[in-house]
Amino acid sequence: MRDTHLLVCLIVLVLVLVHGVHGENPYRFFTWKVTYGDIYPLGVKQQGILINGQFPGPHIDAVTNDNLIISVYNYLREPFLISWNGIQHRKNSWQDGVYGTTCPIPPGKNFTYVLQLKDQIGSYFYFPSLAFHRAAGAFGSIRIWSRPRVPVPFPPPAGDFTLLVGDWYKRNHYVLRQILESGHNLPFPDGLLINGRGWNGNTFTVDPGKTYRLRISNVGLTTSINFRIQGHKMKLVEVEGSHTLQNIYTSLDIHLGQSYSVLVTADQAPQDYYVVVSTRFTIHVLTTTAVLHYSNSHRGVSGPVPPGPTTNVASSLYQAKTIRWNLTASGPRPNPQGSYHYGMIKPSRTIMLANSAPYINGKQRYAVNSVSYVQPDTPLKLADYFKIPGVFNPGSMPTSPTWGNAYLQTSVMDSSFREFLEIVFQNWEDTVQSWHIDGYSFWVVGMDGGQWTPASRSGYNLRDTVARSTTQVYPRSWTAIYMALDNVGMWNVRSENWARQYLGQQFYLRVYTSSNSLRDEFLIPKNALLCGRARGHHTRSL
Repeated sequence: MRDTHLLVCLIVLVLVLVHGVHGENPYRFFTWKVTYGDIYPLGVKQQGILINGQFPGPHIDAVTNDNLIISVYNYLREPFLISWNGIQHRKNSWQDGVYGTTCPIPPGKNFTYVLQLKDQIGSYFYFPSLAFHRAAGAFGSIRIWSRPRVPVPFPPPAGDFTLLVGDWYKRNHYVLRQILESGHNLPFPDGLLINGRGWNGNTFTVDPGKTYRLRISNVGLTTSINFRIQGHKMKLVEVEGSHTLQNIYTSLDIHLGQSYSVLVTADQAPQDYYVVVSTRFTIHVLTTTAVLHYSNSHRGVSGPVPPGPTTNVASSLYQAKTIRWNLTASGPRPNPQGSYHYGMIKPSRTIMLANSAPYINGKQRYAVNSVSYVQPDTPLKLADYFKIPGVFNPGSMPTSPTWGNAYLQTSVMDSSFREFLEIVFQNWEDTVQSWHIDGYSFWVVGMDGGQWTPASRSGYNLRDTVARSTTQVYPRSWTAIYMALDNVGMWNVRSENWARQYLGQQFYLRVYTSSNSLRDEFLIPKNALLCGRARGHHTRSL
């Protein structure tokens, strides 16, 4: 780790050349040092994971199509990986930062990610994907701004605030990990955080009469949240890279892994107001607050904290159906979002994914279609590239519920490049599920209670449903999505409930083409780390 700045720059130059990223788009360079550090988010000393000494980690600000060169130095005593929630990595699942695609960064070593934010705008976040590190920090926000000549469907706000919200435990991440590995689920969280702090730990200052953009991401481990601001209304404008119809809300349900952008106008009497986050669909309700401070205020927050919805599902389902695509607004390109008529494409096949919570060998596990995922000794993408036998079997993930006994398996679902899929998430449990698919944005065409059947398609929104990368499935309900498989690679499909993900509620979608063209997929990075049975192989020469 004693590389000089010049040597690092030379290495990065080589990486840029071999990755084939587009030279006409700007480059942004980051150096991150990942360390342990003491944190006190709920007033109790904990071992946190910091990036450049920060908890949460540094913001990433970039513009559509920018190239990000992020050198990550691991000063922990254990391997480490960072993943990028919602970033699509077009043709480049090598950079996804989950164990199915990328070898961990060993202690005392470094790895340089080379990402391009191809054709994306909006609000996202990054997080550590290994060893339950997410419960210790090392997460941060990603804001992708539109290019100057691409119109945005609202006037420039006076300011832009990021709020990383979510549940939190007072116990260290390795204790939580031990609980899971001993065959138990996690206890109820101890509290909620906003940008790494508890009750009234953050203040957002606004000028009277002006409008501000707030980007809210649920980076928690186990619970959905409700977000609201005392005395103020919120205009929804963006969800995970999609500009939305600009509906007005007094509160918003934000499920695990989801990101929203709202506009808030400082149009109330000059004083301080509560910014409130509370747990949703929990019997015991956790609440935390921040402060919206008017710059000319001489009065602090007052009155009771505004209550929010608790366990009612119907209101949340209704709200979810009101979140729709702004068909006339530009996305990352100047052409309107609605120029892609997803509802006129007939899916090539239907996949149904049913979550469950089985006990296997006497221990709590979680499963999809009765398969509980286990990590292989070699990243799947490397095994596929080097043709290493015995790591996984394509097609080992069933495409519909089997209703049989659950079992352990390194599950991979095979699919073909340019397929157009209908995927139904069926939830027969009594808890809300949150599903994320790496590498993609999909259209949430329908959701409702009960069992999905082909007749459920009559209620689909085939005109203006929102496109996003994370969707909720309500208790004893279903959610259906359409997804165009236009991104070759090995992509993680997972629960955003991190305990469920850790104990097997995930699999990988292998989007395959027999073509070896760079038009379809980038080559393996020259600096790719090789681990497991991939050791001794070679990436490629210049």
